[in-house]
Amino acid sequence: MTGLLIVLIVVLAVALAALAVRHRQTSPRERGRPPGEVSTRRIMFPFVANALSRRALDAALRLARADDATLVPVFLARVPLHLPLDSPLPRQSEAAVALLEAIEHRAAQFDVRVDARVQRGRTQRHALREAIAQERFDRIVIAAAAHGGHGFDPDDVAWLLDNAPGEIVVLRPDKDDRLNGSLNGNHHGSKLSSARRRRPQRRRAGIGGPASAVGSPVAR
Repeated sequence: MTGLLIVLIVVLAVALAALAVRHRQTSPRERGRPPGEVSTRRIMFPFVANALSRRALDAALRLARADDATLVPVFLARVPLHLPLDSPLPRQSEAAVALLEAIEHRAAQFDVRVDARVQRGRTQRHALREAIAQERFDRIVIAAAAHGGHGFDPDDVAWLLDNAPGEIVVLRPDKDDRLNGSLNGNHHGSKLSSARRRRPQRRRAGIGGPASAVGSPVAR
């Protein structure tokens, strides 16, 4: 009788431990959600070609994972005033392809869904304003320019705080945090470099040619 009782106690302890592990691995928003239902929360992550911060991206991905939200990276493309707004932008198109590929690769490591966008504008603030007006989101994560570098300066951040709805998270990364190699910290043979070499045609419609549209999602 004592042996049977010990066996029952061990089985119960193992079952409770398994339930505890499963509970920890499930996000708080998933615990009360019916099976198969996908979260509709979205976190916008606007960035420009020369100022994609690895730390800011990781912060956005951690928030997205905690909220079971979709990350919406928005590449802000600047169109010179002397060109029509829908003009092909081959250099920025190449940069957008490479960076969005790198973001998707990093997001996969965090198990976060991605819905990438390319947004045109005459200035980066104009493109940011258009993205805010056209996209649905619950939170914005943005990296302020560090030490006068590329990116969003204090005026852009102040404008965002005054005009954007929802929650806003502003990070100021170190000056050497700009993504110019790999999202994994290895600047040799990086994912970003290989993405540039591949140049997948399915994404070039974003800003590379006449088929592009302001605020259009990146083709998949």
